[in-house]
Amino acid sequence: MENPTAAMLVIGDEILSGRTRDANMHHLARALTDHGIRLCEVRIVADVHAHIVEAVRALSDGYDHLFTSGGIGPTHDDITAEAVAEAMGAEIGIRDDARALLQAHYDRQGQVLNEARLRMARIPAGASLIDNPVSAAPGFSLRNVHVMAGVPTIFEAMLAGLLPTLTGGAPVLSQSLRIERGEGDIAASLGALAAAHPEVSIGSYPFQRDGVHGSNVVVRSQDGAAVDRVIGELSSLFPEAGR
Repeated sequence: MENPTAAMLVIGDEILSGRTRDANMHHLARALTDHGIRLCEVRIVADVHAHIVEAVRALSDGYDHLFTSGGIGPTHDDITAEAVAEAMGAEIGIRDDARALLQAHYDRQGQVLNEARLRMARIPAGASLIDNPVSAAPGFSLRNVHVMAGVPTIFEAMLAGLLPTLTGGAPVLSQSLRIERGEGDIAASLGALAAAHPEVSIGSYPFQRDGVHGSNVVVRSQDGAAVDRVIGELSSLFPEAGR
């Protein structure tokens, strides 16, 4: 049985302007791989309502899961919740359980749950909350769309609580070899190995460090024995290769 598939939608002008470097995609990719969910596509969109709606509809229709990051804070440009609600055909409003979480958090902080902060309690009808142990403002899951914060520490904490509730498959295992030859020198051998072993994925990633030009060859599969076999064959073909 094939593993479930997923896409990620990164939302925010600050990512597209280069002011902020996205770290959430890297973290999500590794976490999903370990959980047996295959991340197939990542998109980045600006803080434009119509663009978010369009992307959510396309990606939620195309994959088993859609994970979003960014745009669920207290400011005017945090529009993800409304856009996801529209994309999924759901009403949205302040929800009592989300409001109670925020009220308790700001009471502990000695701060006021003002109108701006209350915006973070807007949850689409029918959604379940995603716990936020860092700053209390919850994310939410609406059918196969999982909406989380853009701040990496909060995104990671939300994902840690969400992933165990999602059905995954067999983790994808990988091993790599460092071959100090250019891709043009090893392409034919890699192509023949890939054709002979369709149960694995073989990727080649060139590098140039300290005057050395070569390729990192990565073998991936859910079948650990198959990975071992192909790595062994690669080591025989290229005895100089190192891990």
